[in-house]
Amino acid sequence: MSSIERRPAPHEVSLELPAAHCAASLAREVLRKFAAGEGVSSADIDVLDLVVSELFSNAVDHGGGQAAMEESDLEADARVRLHLRAVQGSWILSVADEGGGEPADVEPFLDPEAVPDLSDERGRGFFLLAGMVDELSVGRSSDGRGLEFVARKRPDGPR
Repeated sequence: MSSIERRPAPHEVSLELPAAHCAASLAREVLRKFAAGEGVSSADIDVLDLVVSELFSNAVDHGGGQAAMEESDLEADARVRLHLRAVQGSWILSVADEGGGEPADVEPFLDPEAVPDLSDERGRGFFLLAGMVDELSVGRSSDGRGLEFVARKRPDGPR
């Protein structure tokens, strides 16, 4: 079961979705429409769309979803929580999972100066995202069950 909450606080929306790849399109659609309604430029919405895709996919693959494609593939009720705040064309997105992990293990991958191993077939997502947003950070999720990634983008930030 999914939930979408338009919070009473202005300029914010929260989603809680199954940790399955099939839910990523719903997350992108809802957050794109919300951001457009809050005055985020189409170019910055495109960046948001990519950030949502990458962080959601990472949460599914490494954060409790065990790479589930469909909700029926989940072995447990693993969830991904997304929260978007958009004000005056800027946005802050948080994506939290339930898969454990240590922020210190992920932080080196968030450095936009740390070039990934280009011979590896995977592992470029954080590097690319870090170059597209003003800030990308990781910490423990508020419930302590996983990690929470936060991406911040100002209207005049990196492109």
